Amino acid sequence: MLKYILSRVVMAILVALTVSCISFALVYASGDPAIAIAGENATPADIAHIRHQFGFDRPVPVQYGDWLWKALHGNLGVSHYFNQSVASLIWPRLEVTMTLGLCAIVFALVLAIPMGVIAAMRPNSIVDRLALLIAVMGQAIPSFWLGLLLIVAFSINLGWLPASGTDSWQNFVLPTIVLGYYAAPAIMRLTRAGMLEVLQADYIRTARAKGLSRRKVMFKHALRNAIIPVVSLAAVQMGFMLGGSVVVESVFALHGAGFLAWQSISRNDLPVMQALILIFAMFYIFFTFLADILNAWLDPRLRGR
Repeated sequence: MLKYILSRVVMAILVALTVSCISFALVYASGDPAIAIAGENATPADIAHIRHQFGFDRPVPVQYGDWLWKALHGNLGVSHYFNQSVASLIWPRLEVTMTLGLCAIVFALVLAIPMGVIAAMRPNSIVDRLALLIAVMGQAIPSFWLGLLLIVAFSINLGWLPASGTDSWQNFVLPTIVLGYYAAPAIMRLTRAGMLEVLQADYIRTARAKGLSRRKVMFKHALRNAIIPVVSLAAVQMGFMLGGSVVVESVFALHGAGFLAWQSISRNDLPVMQALILIFAMFYIFFTFLADILNAWLDPRLRGR
């Protein structure tokens, strides 16, 4: 197990270095960053001053090494638009996005896994068709439209939940439903497919022949093996939620890291864009690493690969 963990750690470090290179290269993706910062009406002298001020006149490898070294020590630069350190700008907002993402993935798992198991237990039944219908609707309905519907229904008409803000846990209920419902269909379908495949395995028939209860066969033997790919998918979905919560945060006025990403893109705030891409990618790598370790614990055969 230790050898497997070390191999995954090395792979995660290599992926993180690759992502850092890509994140740094985005500064030059749209041309000269000094011109982008100076603006359209800037003179050549202004552009030269900005290029020297931000170190864009140095060799690119030197710039990357300096940026990476500072990032490893928590110095993510200074925002060009807000004129404050990127770290102090991101961390308070990241707490909002992390809370939303964790609540959404828990909601998606609690909704999707039981639906997938029940659908697999009764294939081609009304329950199975209903579960598939819910899954299709989850991917077909745009997040912003579902969010607006929930605001109209539960905030404006019924007055049960707030439509915006981050003052209490109630503010996160509607955004959690919207973000989690979008991730639930893929988890449900994968759980259903995995359960259908596992239920046909020889060891399941043997367990039934031994007289084990249906509940014990389903949850102790079948679900343990069928859940392995779901763990990996959940890690991917969690990373996607953190990076893709821009729409949901905008609809519900949650000023988290996703909303900050939209602001930095619209205002061409390069240091904030770099930092957010790097942070979201690190979270994605971290959750994928945890999923690999959990899968190896669930299935010892993976440790020998």
